Amino acid sequence: MRAFRILFRKELKGFFQNPFGWIVIAFVIVMQGISLSMAMKGLRSANSPNSLIYAMVHTPLFWFYFLFIFPLITMRLFSDEEKSGTLETLLTAPVRTWHVVLSKFGAAYLFYIVLWIPSYFQLKLFNWTTGLPDAWTTGNMVGTYGIVLLMGATFTAVGCLASSLTSSQIIAGITTICGLLIIYFLGFVTVIWGSGFPGAELFRYISIQQHLHYFASGLLDTRPVVFHLTLTLFLLFMTYQIVDYRRWKH
Repeated sequence: MRAFRILFRKELKGFFQNPFGWIVIAFVIVMQGISLSMAMKGLRSANSPNSLIYAMVHTPLFWFYFLFIFPLITMRLFSDEEKSGTLETLLTAPVRTWHVVLSKFGAAYLFYIVLWIPSYFQLKLFNWTTGLPDAWTTGNMVGTYGIVLLMGATFTAVGCLASSLTSSQIIAGITTICGLLIIYFLGFVTVIWGSGFPGAELFRYISIQQHLHYFASGLLDTRPVVFHLTLTLFLLFMTYQIVDYRRWKH
């Protein structure tokens, strides 16, 4: 575990000691602020039974910046070290393959969690400046952040897998966003073709739009939890196999 902690701290420092990491943080904060402003404007112009936090994650802007977070934070994880030749050195060191994979995934995922901390204070700023009570329930808050963290784990794992497949950051980033777009558009299969065909229930089950809708509404369901955790573990297992193959190949 000592080797894992060393690698994890090294990877995590890389996000905060690199100007690019702070650019990503600034970009996400701005996008979250704009989403919140759009949500407040939408609720002011029309009566809605939905909470402010629900409206914030259902603005047209949300999915745009949300999906693009992951290529930005994962494309360098393996591909950069593969290109520079340091990955080969790392894999020949007395560390286990799962130390390498989990340290990179864990650091990227923790950085992703940090990106969502400002959004909480933006929401609380609404109360502090207006003096109004919370425009959401505890269920809305817990559900929204819960599903955002679950989807974040899955999408970070997608990025890890994509980065382990190539030595090019650009290709890793493109592969990641393509994979995420496929997952995103699978949620529209039942919208386009209806729900009267075999397999429609499966597409509803894996629809990330439905997951966000239910959790942001305060309706917690264990099925999306199982889905995201299972898919995350599978993607990390595939990443482990690829990195381990490279290790023994060298």
